[in-house]
Amino acid sequence: MLAGYRHIDTAEGYQNEAGVGQGIKAGLTAAGLARKDIFVTTKVWPGNAAWGDAPKTYEGIMAAFAKSLAALELDYLDLYLIHAPSGGTERLNEWRALVDLKSQGKIRAIGVSNFTEAHIGEIKAAGLPLPAANQIELHPWSQKPDLVAYLADNGIAPIAYSSLVPLSTWRAKDGQESAKTEEMKAAGAEAASPFKAMAAKYGVTEAQLLLRWGVQKGFAVLPKTMDPARMRENLDIFVFAIDANDMRAIETMDLGDGVAWPSGDPRHLG
Repeated sequence: MLAGYRHIDTAEGYQNEAGVGQGIKAGLTAAGLARKDIFVTTKVWPGNAAWGDAPKTYEGIMAAFAKSLAALELDYLDLYLIHAPSGGTERLNEWRALVDLKSQGKIRAIGVSNFTEAHIGEIKAAGLPLPAANQIELHPWSQKPDLVAYLADNGIAPIAYSSLVPLSTWRAKDGQESAKTEEMKAAGAEAASPFKAMAAKYGVTEAQLLLRWGVQKGFAVLPKTMDPARMRENLDIFVFAIDANDMRAIETMDLGDGVAWPSGDPRHLG
């Protein structure tokens, strides 16, 4: 049985858009699907002056978009995001570029990633269209309740990345750096960890429990795996629901900022 995802998420900063484009083409052919049957997101890196990386101008965003679209070998994107709020004085110009690209029909929806309430408020104050989505690190250890509530109030969809951070196996073998502390790693490995206990209660894996939490909170989630069996597990999260008591218990586990980036939560880059 085929297993896979129809929401494909990549980014200029991942340096893999060409490979993703080749994979999309091969996958559509193998599965007998059309372009309209999948949802493709990529993100533009805005630059970061603090890292010696000059923020992109309006024209720079336009050029980066054309390069990404060509690398992906697509005619349009379903969603295009600004990867972080690190554009500084160019931040609004970068957003204006996305607005114009959408008006040209090259993108179905535009959004941001790692933006705070203040960054989105900046867009609102300028009288520009608001983002359709904000892709942020969301899991029980980084729940961002104030930001999530702000997004809901403004009709902006939260997209959760790094949903599986609490797992002891998260990034344990792939060598990717993060800001996850030794205390967090130890907590995730404990045999009596609350997520292990809850997963056992529902007869599911810890990963399924964490993904179900995100979906039950109303987030789109972005699980990552190359294992077909795990893909099936990640998709099979609609046969159970976390009860109200457990959802309330998870609310008490929030530790604050995200840890997926080694530099710390990227919301603080701008």
